[in-house]
Amino acid sequence: MKVIPVLDVLNGVAVHAIRGKRREYRPLKSVLSTSAEPLDVALAFKSFGFNALYLADLDAILEKPANFALYKQIKAKTGLDLMVDAGINDIKKARKVLEAGVSKIVIGTETLNSLAFVSQAIKSFGKDQVIVSIDLMEGKPMGISETIKSMDVASLVKTLEKMSVNRIIILDLTRVGTQCGVNLTMLRDVLEKTKVEVLAGGGIRGIEDLEDLKNIGVVGSLTATALHKGKITADELKSAGLL
Repeated sequence: MKVIPVLDVLNGVAVHAIRGKRREYRPLKSVLSTSAEPLDVALAFKSFGFNALYLADLDAILEKPANFALYKQIKAKTGLDLMVDAGINDIKKARKVLEAGVSKIVIGTETLNSLAFVSQAIKSFGKDQVIVSIDLMEGKPMGISETIKSMDVASLVKTLEKMSVNRIIILDLTRVGTQCGVNLTMLRDVLEKTKVEVLAGGGIRGIEDLEDLKNIGVVGSLTATALHKGKITADELKSAGLL
């Protein structure tokens, strides 16, 4: 399993995401960086030993201009493998994100108009460059699509699997920033019913949670708060074979 640090950007600065309540997000305070400038935080993750980064462009997700220049800057200065959620729901925007040095686009259900767009994106860019994020609130899929909101998680994953999606993120926004633990029961259910690769985000408390995710077959963990609070060290990750 791979641990992937998360960088949440809102109003151009790195913020601490908690429970998806974006109006309450504040500039990031971290043991890894004295600055909340996104590039500084990305450089801190690079120094920690990571080689990939998940960037949630909350400005773009909230329908403000995407931070394309920031993606280019982070890629140029860090060389990190970038996966970016920028509220992508059309091919033109997806292409522009990829042209900014991003390795993989993340299509989040929160901003997805229709599942049909997922098929369009895979046809345009290939399944290796497309990741679908199932964004959850209180255990239920978020979205502007009534079809998506009406489905349970496992059924949605199976539908995506039939569309040739081979990697998904299950992002539990209710747990993000809380360090309350992960929903292993739901993740096991998805893993038992499908063959897609699953990354999980939200609720990580420490190295034990990461080991639990690894043991049930999750291929990646999106982690932020526990890193910024110093609850997970580079030595622990190396010892567990996660870095």
